[in-house]
Amino acid sequence: MRERRSRSVDELWRWARTLGPARVRGKTLPRLFFFTDPARTPDLLPAIARLPRGAGVVYRAFGDTAAVTKGRALVRAAHRRGLIVLAGADPRLAAAIGADGVHLPERSASHAGGLRRGRRTWIVTAAAHSWPALLRAGSADAAFLSPVFASASPSAGRPIGALRFAQLVRGAPLPVFALGGVNASTVRRLGRTNAAGAAAVEAILA
Repeated sequence: MRERRSRSVDELWRWARTLGPARVRGKTLPRLFFFTDPARTPDLLPAIARLPRGAGVVYRAFGDTAAVTKGRALVRAAHRRGLIVLAGADPRLAAAIGADGVHLPERSASHAGGLRRGRRTWIVTAAAHSWPALLRAGSADAAFLSPVFASASPSAGRPIGALRFAQLVRGAPLPVFALGGVNASTVRRLGRTNAAGAAAVEAILA
């Protein structure tokens, strides 16, 4: 049974729908992404049931030995609901579970061009935490720049802030999504930043 979306997700989606859809290689990118986290989202199916049709999921397995089994179940459920799924960091996992593409960590962003050429139907995105990283991600379809706002993630660094985020987006060679501390309140500060969309963890689970 489909879960009723939370007010937080509704607010994020309301903002995301004000954006002009970003298109790459004839494909429309989702304007809202949910990043899974094994520690915070051990049961993925109820979490993705909160997402609106047309959203995206970045499936991060972090070495889970059951990643393929869980990933295949996630992809089946997501596709039934009109969602796309990117596998985090691992192109082989993406292929094994039938994902729609892969999301690369910043250190692997230079591989995006090769993946795009080898997997022409895939969406390939990359993480970035600075201006040089955005430039290195230029051969990807899109980048997720973080952390834009203060985040509860233990790996998050100092927030970029909405103003600096807007400056980086304007000069970036590809569509850029906001990640890190994005929720129903902070997403309002992304207006007129030219963001391609937003991504969240906690705000989807709220």
